[in-house]
Amino acid sequence: MAGKIEGNVWLGLDVGTQSVRAVAVSETGAVLGKGSQRLVSRRDRSRHEQDPEEWWRAVVSACRAALAALPAPAIGAVAVDATSGTILLVDNCGNAITPGLMYDDARAIQEWPLVAETGAETWAVMGYRVQLSWALPKLLWLLRRHRGAISDVHLAHQSDFINQRLAGHQVSSDSSNTLKTGYDLVREAWPFEVLDALAVPRAIMPEVVRPGTPVGTVCAQAGSETGIPAGTPIIAGMTDGCAAQIAAGALEVGTWNSVLGTTLVLKGVTRELIRDPAGVVYSHRSPDGNWLPGGASSTGAGVLTKYFPGRDLDGLSAQAARRELASVLAYPLAAQGERFPFTAPDAQGFMLGTPADEIDLFAALLEGVCFIERLCFDYLELLGAPVNGDFRLTGGAARNSYWCQLRADILGRAVCVPENAEAALGMAVLAASAGRRVSDVAKKMVRIREVIEPRPNRVARFREPYIQLVRELSRRGWVESALVEHAVRRAMQ
Repeated sequence: MAGKIEGNVWLGLDVGTQSVRAVAVSETGAVLGKGSQRLVSRRDRSRHEQDPEEWWRAVVSACRAALAALPAPAIGAVAVDATSGTILLVDNCGNAITPGLMYDDARAIQEWPLVAETGAETWAVMGYRVQLSWALPKLLWLLRRHRGAISDVHLAHQSDFINQRLAGHQVSSDSSNTLKTGYDLVREAWPFEVLDALAVPRAIMPEVVRPGTPVGTVCAQAGSETGIPAGTPIIAGMTDGCAAQIAAGALEVGTWNSVLGTTLVLKGVTRELIRDPAGVVYSHRSPDGNWLPGGASSTGAGVLTKYFPGRDLDGLSAQAARRELASVLAYPLAAQGERFPFTAPDAQGFMLGTPADEIDLFAALLEGVCFIERLCFDYLELLGAPVNGDFRLTGGAARNSYWCQLRADILGRAVCVPENAEAALGMAVLAASAGRRVSDVAKKMVRIREVIEPRPNRVARFREPYIQLVRELSRRGWVESALVEHAVRRAMQ
């Protein structure tokens, strides 16, 4: 890129599971440079680890690639997101003394019930249930194996480790990445009464600030390695899921981001904390002070890979578009178990009827995922969450134009498809928002590629199959009657 860049450049870093991504973004959301570097995991049954030093090497490589084409960029700030619940122990200098225990590491099977029981009242106030792979059970697992050096260790979340390397010293953590370590988002403080009961030393826990808060500046050593100018402000980031929500621009109350990839994840914005008695929905907190409830279903595009591996999905979609409705009704699950909008560990995907051919099957799977997406929104509304704002569609399936249209038809409302909803962009937006409302900044930096309206002659067509699927889920004992009644009532309006 030649010539002078007007205004600041904002740098976002996404430390994901498979790679680190960096994007340099202008004041208006134009991507000026980007880079990525792959990461390698070590998996052994329930264990999933990565090397923290590899995270840093990947950050260095991705940053250099993103900044290489920029002529002496004036970086306004940098922000980092990371996988939710990934932790390690570091020494007083910030050096890793354990591997990084990843977001889905499930080794803390003995510690998990203790954490769930000891903090039950606190977790209930925050509206969630601690899960096996969350960070706090894993922290207990680590501490029980490093008691001899307890005075020399500190807890670090994945993003903390990177921020400390950038700054050259310990920095505050953020309240998004600390949620799964037990941080109380209501009081905005560590629940030390719970941590004391679990024998977690207070001294090892980091200070915590809200996302979007400046926590330091890039030191000379990190600047030399990454190419980020020394003195660049470091802004407290968020988890990767929240970063993607920012990138989608879903930051106003009532607005939702529906991420359809291998699975289906919904994240939205509410003014008040939503408490779900079933524990399938839990909330992060926005830098603006609102709440960010979300849930993850086991349905999703992964079911297409199961039934149609290696196939041309766009070609199949074009044929399915000429077959509406499918002659059969599907509840698409690629594996056993459902998490949202209901909890059913033994749930199996099913099909009512026999498909006429593979196109009929494909159409039924597409429609079935859309029906579950609608049921998720009905469940959120039943909990009291507003769903009257924009719906943003992201994830790999957002590239399938027919599926997006089908989702608009079955939801019965317009949907927006952002131009770029990757997490690194969300962190660039957050970096630019220090001292400002992130929702206001996102309006300037997040670009919408397309708005898809529901087809009037299609909306009513999907009403009866949706109601039939909901009632079948109830018949199998997976869905409570209150949700069935609410879903049917909303469908008939």
